[in-house]
Amino acid sequence: MSCSTDLDEAPPNIASSDSLTDFEGVLNAAYYYQLGSVTPMGVMGDFRADNALMLESPYTEFDVYGPGLTAMEDQFFGPLYTALYRSILSANNVIENSLDATQVGEAKFIRALSYFKLVQVFGDVTVILTSPDIGDIPTFDLTRQPAANVYSTVIIPDLQDAISALGTTNTNGRASKLAAQGVLGKVYMHMGNYSSAQPLLAAVVNGAAGAGISLEANFADIFVTDLNSEIIFATQVSSSVVDEYGFSEFWEWYGGLDTKSLDPLDPRLIAAFDASPGDLRRAVTIDVTTLSSPKYPQSGGADFDWIELRLADVILLYAETLNENGSSAENVLNLLDPIRTRAGLAALDHTVINTQALVRQAIQDERRLELAFEGHRWFDLVRTGTVDAEMGETINPNYHVFPVPISEILASDQVITQNPGY
Repeated sequence: MSCSTDLDEAPPNIASSDSLTDFEGVLNAAYYYQLGSVTPMGVMGDFRADNALMLESPYTEFDVYGPGLTAMEDQFFGPLYTALYRSILSANNVIENSLDATQVGEAKFIRALSYFKLVQVFGDVTVILTSPDIGDIPTFDLTRQPAANVYSTVIIPDLQDAISALGTTNTNGRASKLAAQGVLGKVYMHMGNYSSAQPLLAAVVNGAAGAGISLEANFADIFVTDLNSEIIFATQVSSSVVDEYGFSEFWEWYGGLDTKSLDPLDPRLIAAFDASPGDLRRAVTIDVTTLSSPKYPQSGGADFDWIELRLADVILLYAETLNENGSSAENVLNLLDPIRTRAGLAALDHTVINTQALVRQAIQDERRLELAFEGHRWFDLVRTGTVDAEMGETINPNYHVFPVPISEILASDQVITQNPGY
């Protein structure tokens, strides 16, 4: 599938392995099902945090941090859950049966990405590493596995295998070695393992130019076309290819085009940009008149891909690992210079921002402005342990994750359990 070329037909999902010799279509299905995760991840990443607001009940529960989120199962958590497990089952089929090492590497990348999203959203999750043939009665163990085990036994090994199997060529919408290195680096960041994250993120930063990846000269150009040099991996979106909703709509939520949040812009994000005078990212990211974001094209938005990983994100993560691993403020802050220069800002003064804590805050502030409305903010706050400090209130850690779809709990005869607090 592609944002530029329509599909002739939807790819097959779980076909009998005995009937297949070419698993390209099944691999395409694994990629395709990522589409259903796009809008939920975007909404959870920004509307749960202090970038965007819901204005219509019961969606206002996103800003309450209580049990009421279960009412949004059909809108967000159900489609996300279904789409990612469909992607996993398709990937499993390729991994088990394809004789093409590159196909298997891509499938392992997609499976790892799917489980990473599931763990970020739900915490402990069901792990399925096989795929039933048509007609088989699945005998999966649906018991939720601890997130730490999912990281260590599935996500990390899959990404390590993908790194070994894939090349550095950055093909639009396909996994690559750099994409696998970048996602694995991010995985280690979410685990708090900065020493393991650092060399992986360094490899992406240092290898980007050789793969044709670079920071776009103009920040706005990243979001005008999905065929640009900064994107390392994106989930492809096409107006002619439906997702779990029947369409893809992430840009509508940010642009104030959904009736549940016609004025989504959170005043706290406006204040963050006010504290960064002269920042060229402001006009691209926020419109204080309409209280919405123009970051994604509203004309033709349905053909704009969802950026899963871009170079500026990796650079900021790499800077974070250096700071957490004891590098000097000067060395760390120098990494931010190209990003800030592009934004029309001066370099940060390492003689003033001269402690690990101050550098940590500077990086977090930079990530907020650089990556606003790209689905990162809430997950950044959770992984850095700064939810309460940044949100300005004490939030029960139960609500750092989201409710498991009740439909899945009932369908499993309650083998699948609900998260505490919901």
